Amino acid sequence: MKQKKKAVSTNFLIIAALAAMLLAIPAMVQSKKGEASKAKTLDLRSSLLTLGRAQASSALPSFNRRLEVSFDYQRQAGPGSNQYAVWIEDEKGDVVKTLFVTSYTTKGRARGGQQPKRGYIVRPACVPTWVKTVKADEKTDQQLDAVTGATPQAGGTQTFTWDFTDEQGKAVPQGNYKVVVEATLFFDSDIIYSGTFSTKDKAGDIKLTSTLTKEDEQHKNMVTNVKASLK
Repeated sequence: MKQKKKAVSTNFLIIAALAAMLLAIPAMVQSKKGEASKAKTLDLRSSLLTLGRAQASSALPSFNRRLEVSFDYQRQAGPGSNQYAVWIEDEKGDVVKTLFVTSYTTKGRARGGQQPKRGYIVRPACVPTWVKTVKADEKTDQQLDAVTGATPQAGGTQTFTWDFTDEQGKAVPQGNYKVVVEATLFFDSDIIYSGTFSTKDKAGDIKLTSTLTKEDEQHKNMVTNVKASLK
């Protein structure tokens, strides 16, 4: 009888222990899930912070500075004028980034209900150096649209800024660059202002030189007082 009571007591203890373990399992699982979830959350936060820092670092230019280009513009009467472009070249003479080109050059003008052709195709004298250097024929309309702006309807100072990034928005490497301003004064009368500079240069004005293809007394004041400076 005593052995039977002892067996029952032992079985009861085993059953009670098993019950306690079974009751504890959900809490243990939940705790482990909570710890795992917390660990995953911390890992995710860490990854996002790392990714954010990397993206922020890659998005920032290598140089905390800018190049500013400006000139005085006077709108000319009649066709064959009022076209200009501003761009940056690297040491090889390749275009790093176009800062601006007037809309007629890249979009043309609709005539007689027909689809407009690019202006430089209809009128090859439209900023021909930019067209050749940037390889405009190889550019899509969307690529040209990104750097195209309307020709000002009134005179005034035009200002353009380069943040030392390329067309993809990536920071350019250290080195020497050239800023170029081209203006089609009247048909084949074209003037180019250009100047070279280094990413290591101190803030200040960049010396510009000019080249004129053909004198045109009537339209010579279309673009004047051209300046470029590192900030």
